Amino acid sequence: MEQVALHYWWWIVALVLIAIEVVLPGYFMLWIGIAAAVTGVLVLAVPGLSVLTQAIAFAALAFLSCAAYWYWLRPKLMRGEPSESRLNRRGEQQIGQRYVLAEAIVNGRGKAKVGDSLWLVRGPDLPAGSTVEVTGVDGNTLLVRAID
Repeated sequence: MEQVALHYWWWIVALVLIAIEVVLPGYFMLWIGIAAAVTGVLVLAVPGLSVLTQAIAFAALAFLSCAAYWYWLRPKLMRGEPSESRLNRRGEQQIGQRYVLAEAIVNGRGKAKVGDSLWLVRGPDLPAGSTVEVTGVDGNTLLVRAID
């Protein structure tokens, strides 16, 4: 009956570790909590494991789950970061895009049609209808260059 109680203890440890992760996020308590839950499943599946074997299995699983996050999952999550980091900076998302000037650029300032709106642009003087490419952003003004 003692072994039955042991797997419950591992699951309680897992829930506590995951709760700590919810309160103090940092990803590692989550993965160590998952290792504790898997250890609980292992103890349930293989009754009679000594406490030392359980501790070694937990340590190995915690190391493997953290390493799997760090070397496999984290790089996949980071690949999407550049576009996500510009999510609320819409002007930066326009860099490299080409648009048609709705209003001529006079004295370095004009407007371009971006989707269904007009954006302020700054660049060389050009007539309305010219195609420009966004090269940068200054606040809410797109920096543009002429496209031949």
